[in-house]
Amino acid sequence: MEIRTKRIHDRAELDDGLRILVDGLWPRGIAKGAARLDRWMKDAAPSAALRKWYGHDPEKWPEFKRRFAEELDRRPQVIAELMKLAGQGRITLLTAARDREHSHAVALRQYLEHVPEKTRATGD
Repeated sequence: MEIRTKRIHDRAELDDGLRILVDGLWPRGIAKGAARLDRWMKDAAPSAALRKWYGHDPEKWPEFKRRFAEELDRRPQVIAELMKLAGQGRITLLTAARDREHSHAVALRQYLEHVPEKTRATGD
């Protein structure tokens, strides 16, 4: 399983694999017809309330990741779909966030990388 993250404003590359936009809102400055993506999964984005609270403040990053993980725990169908896609080949999670290290796409990738571990721990 290989999951990458990338800004949607970056050039699409052949080795991106399946390109999935994980923003809740369509990115500014990107025409829908010009966006090279395979899926738009709005439900994989943080809630509007969490996004507003976070405000892309790196000091809030650890708490943001914790809160976002709690939201993702309540979306098993979204996680199952992403895991299925990742199991079929490389996926690239796309976001418009400027901060490449502290975006929700990075938090989502980290969450997905630990799903099997979490599943074993709960016995599901």
